[in-house]
Amino acid sequence: MDRPELADFLRRCRGRLGPADVGLAGSPRRRTPGLRREEVAQLAGMSADYYARLEQARGPRPSRQMLAALARALRLTADEHDHLFHLAGEVPPREPGGGRHVRPGLLLILDRLHDTPAQVLSDIGDVLAQNAMAAALHGDVSARPPAMRNIVRRMFTDPEGRAALPAEDFERVARSHVAQLRAVVAARPKDPRPAALVADLRAASPLFARLWTDHEVAVRRSDVKRFRHPVVGELTLDCEVLLSSEGDQRLVVFTARPGSESYERLQLLRVVGLQDLSVS
Repeated sequence: MDRPELADFLRRCRGRLGPADVGLAGSPRRRTPGLRREEVAQLAGMSADYYARLEQARGPRPSRQMLAALARALRLTADEHDHLFHLAGEVPPREPGGGRHVRPGLLLILDRLHDTPAQVLSDIGDVLAQNAMAAALHGDVSARPPAMRNIVRRMFTDPEGRAALPAEDFERVARSHVAQLRAVVAARPKDPRPAALVADLRAASPLFARLWTDHEVAVRRSDVKRFRHPVVGELTLDCEVLLSSEGDQRLVVFTARPGSESYERLQLLRVVGLQDLSVS
């Protein structure tokens, strides 16, 4: 681990970003350009003291998970992401597809979506990043165990995930997820992760096993979905999907038609935010 070089790299990456670049509210009283250390720590999900020690070249070696979080927080390119790992004495992850490092272009768009739910998914359904509105709609993914940050696994194995959809819509939505996963498995035969996910779900869910045998294939690009939210009630949302240039990541944006009841409920959700409320 090259502590001085790592510290310098972190400081320079932090200095080139402003609050608006990462979806934070700006402040008129900034004596120096760039994000504050506390803001980077907040974005990366670590303590401000731990991040400060990294910038002062006196912190312990970050874990691979922490390095990935820092790369997302600082909006690093793929090359900068690898450089960060090298400075920390780690080998950058080499993944055949569906990597967890979110494309900077997708993060740039995500950061600017303040009033509508949006999240970045891998092609096998891992939630890689989400804005505050998506966390309010779907739940904060960072609070879940890593395995349950996959929307397909959660749909078929977690009762709470199933309860988020009206019962009459569940099989249609589930079928679309299975068809997407089928396409990914065929496209990446040397990547063990999609096949492992399929094996787990076939063993855990009779419904998944039945849908898998139908051999339906489809890449999801747009849809209209209904959600049952415990605070604001049912919402009918248009889902638009923006694929990355490599096709292994997608930005999913949920919008409601202006003037509709769902539009009003989405505005209420924005006010409620991430408050832990329940319907009486």
